[in-house]
Amino acid sequence: MICNHCFHQLRRIWILAIAALVSAGCATVQPQDADLPTPLHTAENTLTPGNEYAMDVYDPLEGFNRRSYKFNYYFDKFVWLPAVDAYTFVTPDYVEDRFSNFVDNIFEFNNFTNNLLQGKFQRTGVTLARFAINSTIGLLGFWDPATRFGLNRYPEDFGQTLGRYGVGNGPYIVLPLFGPSNLRDTTGLVFDATTFTLLGPPEWVDNGGYVLIFSGLSALVERRASSFRYFQSGSPFEYETVRMLYTAKREIEIDR
Repeated sequence: MICNHCFHQLRRIWILAIAALVSAGCATVQPQDADLPTPLHTAENTLTPGNEYAMDVYDPLEGFNRRSYKFNYYFDKFVWLPAVDAYTFVTPDYVEDRFSNFVDNIFEFNNFTNNLLQGKFQRTGVTLARFAINSTIGLLGFWDPATRFGLNRYPEDFGQTLGRYGVGNGPYIVLPLFGPSNLRDTTGLVFDATTFTLLGPPEWVDNGGYVLIFSGLSALVERRASSFRYFQSGSPFEYETVRMLYTAKREIEIDR
């Protein structure tokens, strides 16, 4: 059952998403490059003259962020998606599922750390039990018997931990390669990566080759799992929409 607060947050996301798709957010529409997909809608046939449309996300780096967003589009199109397509082509679905489970199991370290830091001790215990069961009965995490035993996964990151203790979003940032973020979540990303590397499974294994292979595999698995494609919304306001939905999504993740 969804709590009332989460329900209102979800309703807010849909309202904001619809508004973004049919309206502009106080920002001038950027010229469309010739080699970018052409929007299905334009400002002329979308906006109502005289209306103001607010986008309540602090974005002082918008110029940089838009360029970074466009860079991510090209990187995704010419590097990531071809790599994902190749991975999907040579890897049977059954094997893909095993790899996905394995990656999720390794990253239980971050879930454990952040549930503990947030004082969510019941979830911390469940996460530790999941890792123990899947690493043994599940053969290093390639299978996920813990979920069948009723032990659900509780994803957490340090950005959520900071938000839990009242740290605000800070300015919105589109990170090259990583995509939408903000100052708080970028700090969390650095913290999680550092902690994972220095204290987590890479330190336990202490083998640079294995760590490098895992890094590449996890990147492919995560991109494969995401259906998002840059400039495929058919809206000239995709940047505003993604910015808004990312911010609202993070609010819900912190509050749950």
